[in-house]
Amino acid sequence: MRLGVLDVGSNTVHLLVVDAHRGGHPMPMSSTKESLRLSESMDDAGRITAEGAQRLVDTVADLANLAITSGCAELMAFATSAVREATNSDEVLARIRTETGVDLRVLAGVDEARLTFLAVRRWYGWSAGRILNLDIGGGSLEVSSGVDEEPDVALSLQLGAGRLTRKWLPEDPPSKRRIAILRDWLAAELVDPAKQLLVPGKPDLAVGSSKTFRSLARLTGAAPSGAGPRVRRTLTSSGLRQLIAFISRMTAADRAELEGVSADRSQQLVAGALVAEAAMCALSLDTLEICPWALREGLILRKLDTDMDGGPLTTNAPNAAAGNGWAPGGGTSAGPVETVPS
Repeated sequence: MRLGVLDVGSNTVHLLVVDAHRGGHPMPMSSTKESLRLSESMDDAGRITAEGAQRLVDTVADLANLAITSGCAELMAFATSAVREATNSDEVLARIRTETGVDLRVLAGVDEARLTFLAVRRWYGWSAGRILNLDIGGGSLEVSSGVDEEPDVALSLQLGAGRLTRKWLPEDPPSKRRIAILRDWLAAELVDPAKQLLVPGKPDLAVGSSKTFRSLARLTGAAPSGAGPRVRRTLTSSGLRQLIAFISRMTAADRAELEGVSADRSQQLVAGALVAEAAMCALSLDTLEICPWALREGLILRKLDTDMDGGPLTTNAPNAAAGNGWAPGGGTSAGPVETVPS
């Protein structure tokens, strides 16, 4: 079955099209991203602005149409922290549903952590033992630890790279004083979460997922994306410290010229690196393995797992005649999502 996953994040809206079947790994067919910087389209009351909402509606409509033309039998559409925290999220979600036919589901932060952990576990397998996973997004940091496919601990912390850039590092480039203050604040914020993560046991494998970790690893010498997903990539604490000293003196425009750094993420790269550094320090991690799978793959795997009868997945076919809508029946559900108390 060809599936589409529409991910509305704090920075980008991303459509991933995959061919997938139960028992197999999702085979990516295409990937399309639109930079919206939705987290920056908030007013003082925490509402998504009219302009931001219109751009979101238009982008969802465009990508839903692309999913149709790509042959997707089903679209799983979800949103994370930016929409989750907006005070007018219900209004915006209703408008998207009415104007595009896409039922955009909002994931709780802890469910982001759980689904990402599922993807990481499937990538590395049972032989990895206890996995500890870190995932840095624009609005939040998801952390999880476990020996099974369901983590023992799953936490979502408001320590996203975009959020911290706006709050702590408004200067370009950031001042040494602001970086020092943010480092101290992050160290204090991560004391209790680190204790919770380590209570069940020390990890056999520490992993970093998300675009931020992939960019940091690339900048410290890991293989480029063109080398393929199965090439081993790592990020070390010593390499990360040296990288922070380098990129913190650069402007966002200069960072965007570095290989592996996109223009829409260059501004928040320093904050992302500081979060990674603080998390690794709090958890006493010298090295992270970089996993190419994360939340989107976790949603796909969960969807495949919920086909309990082992047969073909229920298809809610795109209604091409409806323009940018989908056939009745709600083909956007990612399946039931349970919550692990944090």
